[in-house]
Amino acid sequence: MGAEALGKLLRQNKSIRSLILEWNSLGVWEEGFSFFCQGLGANNFLQRLDLRNNQINHHGAGELAMALKRNASLQELDLRWNNIGLLGGRALLNCLHSNKTLKRLELAGNNVPSDILKAVEQALDHNQDRQTILSETQNRACMLSKEILNLKDEKTKQFLDLMDTIDKQREEIARSGRISAGRVSQLQEALKEQHSIMNSVKAKLQMTEAALALSEQKVHNLGELLSAMKQEQANMVERHFAELQQQKQEGADREGKLFRDLSACSEKNLLLRNQVDELEKKCKVQQDQLFQLKQDLTNTTAELKLRAVQAEERLEMEKRRLKQSLEDMESLRLKEVDHMTQHMEASERSLQDRVQRLEAIRIALEEELSQVKAAALTERGHAEEELIKVRNQARLDEQRLEHLQEKLRLMTESRDEAQNCCLKQKQMVSEAQAKASQLSLHADGLRRRIEELQQDLNSKEQEKVTEVNKVKVELQEQIGHLQAERTAQEGLREKIAALERQLKVLSSNHREALLDKEGEISVLLEKLRMKEADISRMREEEAQRANLLQNAIMAYVQGSPLRTHSSRK
Repeated sequence: MGAEALGKLLRQNKSIRSLILEWNSLGVWEEGFSFFCQGLGANNFLQRLDLRNNQINHHGAGELAMALKRNASLQELDLRWNNIGLLGGRALLNCLHSNKTLKRLELAGNNVPSDILKAVEQALDHNQDRQTILSETQNRACMLSKEILNLKDEKTKQFLDLMDTIDKQREEIARSGRISAGRVSQLQEALKEQHSIMNSVKAKLQMTEAALALSEQKVHNLGELLSAMKQEQANMVERHFAELQQQKQEGADREGKLFRDLSACSEKNLLLRNQVDELEKKCKVQQDQLFQLKQDLTNTTAELKLRAVQAEERLEMEKRRLKQSLEDMESLRLKEVDHMTQHMEASERSLQDRVQRLEAIRIALEEELSQVKAAALTERGHAEEELIKVRNQARLDEQRLEHLQEKLRLMTESRDEAQNCCLKQKQMVSEAQAKASQLSLHADGLRRRIEELQQDLNSKEQEKVTEVNKVKVELQEQIGHLQAERTAQEGLREKIAALERQLKVLSSNHREALLDKEGEISVLLEKLRMKEADISRMREEEAQRANLLQNAIMAYVQGSPLRTHSSRK
């Protein structure tokens, strides 16, 4: 009954690890001991069993052998001082071929032959070796699983790092593209402004040349008029001399008559003197008008020059402002990359406002120039009309003065004055020529400044080329880092292959115990391969994108309007 109760206990209990039943005579009752052996075969938690001196015979040993074939947890079994014999020893030896967990079996004092004992010891040694190998394989499998998990973590970290670096590279490439686009737009705007300034300067030069040509034509016309006046005066002098000779010849005849006509002539002389005084006053008034006209012309020329100087000063101020804005842009570029977008937007808005202001100033200057031109044209028309009127009056005065002798002196005086005016006009012409030479020198200075600006633009283009080269070098360095990571991954692959070989060697020795684990390892390896394939695809895609970006940047730089303009020049 005790054996049956112990058999029931072993079937149901899952906590007992060691059971000592020595000196209890369990083997006397075969049925009860067989029931005990059935419970032992059904238990998979007991590790140590002590059955010393329980009168177990060869039948009981056979029942124990059947139980040991089914049991997979018992490691130590003590059967000393029983009556197992030869048959019981063989049964136990045969059960050891199927049981691989039993490490220790004590059979002393059971009349078992020595060869069977040796065979039992060898079988137990094999079981111990198997268990040590299984424990080692389990430990190795745990280590390999840990290493695989570590490799997975490292690869995920590397993949995340690669994604972060790729995102950073994309952001840097986008920022560099934005910066280059902003710089190109700024340079284009600067070139447009310089072209507009050049066009305005050329227009001003053309206007000054046209004004100079008109002044030269006026001087030439005045010279022709002076020569004509001189010829007319010479003719008048000759006529007066001839008339005087005739009058001298006739004077003797007319002396009587003259004495008679003295009273009438005296009256006429008084009238003529009054007329002469009036004519002298008119001449003085006309001379004053001419002097005022000359002063007005000089004032208009001075105002035009002052306006030109002011326009040049404004241009220089605008250039300085542009230089200051460029320096501000460079200082902003040296600051942090995060604040670049905001500063760029603000600078672009300020530049747009300045461009609008410059355009408004240019429009105002053009309007002022048009107004000045219109005023000059109107003044020229009035001056020409006044000159025509003066000429007509001079002709009338000459016709009136032909019959007067006293006006010869006045004509000589007017001739001297005209000569003085001619000298003054010549001086004015020389001054105008000197001013024209100064304007030409100033135009040369402006051309030199334009050349300096072009050199600055060329230097900026070279700086852009150097920046593009730097970007290329950085991309090459990143490609080198990626290649180094590839080599590291290849080394990891080789390590994984070596580990797989070791696993294959171990699995060839112990396939029965490691089938499930090999399946898990194969699944993990397939996942690793899939991740490596994804990583390689991502790298190839990033390399293609980097190449496309390089090609796009090179094509943009080669096909930009700045470069075409500089090449044409």
